[in-house]
Amino acid sequence: MIETKRALLTKEDFAERDDLPGWLLKEYQTFHDTVTDKTFPCYFGMGGELKGELRYAYVTKDDWSRLPQALTEFLALFDNPKHKRHGLFVFVEPFETEGTLDEYREQFWDILQYLHDVDEVEWPEESPRDPDHHLWDFRFHGEPIFAFGNTPAYKQRKTRDLGNAMVIGFQPRKIFEGLKGTEKGGIMSREKVRERVEEWDHLPKHPDISHFGDPDHNEWKQFFIGDDSEPIVGKCPFTHKEQKKPS
Repeated sequence: MIETKRALLTKEDFAERDDLPGWLLKEYQTFHDTVTDKTFPCYFGMGGELKGELRYAYVTKDDWSRLPQALTEFLALFDNPKHKRHGLFVFVEPFETEGTLDEYREQFWDILQYLHDVDEVEWPEESPRDPDHHLWDFRFHGEPIFAFGNTPAYKQRKTRDLGNAMVIGFQPRKIFEGLKGTEKGGIMSREKVRERVEEWDHLPKHPDISHFGDPDHNEWKQFFIGDDSEPIVGKCPFTHKEQKKPS
């Protein structure tokens, strides 16, 4: 019987597995070097990478089929309480030539839409389906997850450039227990990180960045922010399966 390789990767896999594509090994090294720079703003990401607490996955430009398995394996980690602060970073095979921010944004939302379309677990009845609702969040296997895109097309917001590949971060909301937007620990932690981000980017906080539950905020807008200080306008590219019109 042929053993199926895990879709979810650990830090050690990049050194030990011989079945990973060359572009992925290169992009992981860039990611590692970037987030472990002592001035990198997000000390949660830095600490997680140094301690081997993060998890990784990859998809090619044309095949995203391993991602649902990787995300499922990742969520299963949280059955063990010691894994509560883990984050997942997914490397997307780079374009042949660097794309525009809009091209990466479209690919980002296409990937999230794909994950939703193949998800076999229905969203809880009380979970808003409309991204314009201030309590909307993305869910997979029933779990609320914060996702955020990082691409080489970010030229000003350098904290969102983690290499030549788009890197999508997935953070289940349960890792923010005790660090929520309205809790003292969350407010202090968030402000410290944002101060460091502004120092790296030489830009003020993006106007679409807030905390979950803010009635004046749309969560989807901070999934993929602009490379400027202008609010995102227009409709969210994501459509819940229940809201799709019959073809």
